[in-house]
Amino acid sequence: MAAMGEAEGRSTTGRRSVLPPEVEEVFREFRTCEFSTVARDGTPIAWPLVTLWRPEEGRFVLTTSIGLPQKAFNIRRDARVSLLFSDPTASGLKDPPAVLVQGDAEAPDSIRTSPEHLPEYWTRLFEIQPAGKMYGSNRLMRYLMDWYYMRLYISVRPRRILFWPDGDFSREPSRIEVDRVG
Repeated sequence: MAAMGEAEGRSTTGRRSVLPPEVEEVFREFRTCEFSTVARDGTPIAWPLVTLWRPEEGRFVLTTSIGLPQKAFNIRRDARVSLLFSDPTASGLKDPPAVLVQGDAEAPDSIRTSPEHLPEYWTRLFEIQPAGKMYGSNRLMRYLMDWYYMRLYISVRPRRILFWPDGDFSREPSRIEVDRVG
């Protein structure tokens, strides 16, 4: 396992942390991650979700439909979550690391009903799911398909990041303890 230090992402002087470029690339290019929350009985539950990494804020943004609010319910009860970036399909990356982010999530009660609230998330979503773009192509379609846009936003701040070079889980991961990532 690598030693801790600034080169690995931990700030020893209170400055913002810097992630290894291959980890940042995974956050930018992977299409989905396996997002895990903790159920009422303590069981971890995972869903595939699209993420938006906002390095300037040191957090991930995800959404869930108001018709599928269990993720938000779980977060409100227990904020501990994880995001596993393990499947590089369609990322364009060759032999990227697998990356596990352990962090704390927030899922406010507010419902967002328009892609105008976070345009970079919706741009990313439409790049990944091009068919969804037709629903948002004009105001009438957005009105008729409002259920598609009614979302709960989830914010995740990393606490720890583990990554396995070349996605090789048989190797010991490198570890980044996070004071502030970005």
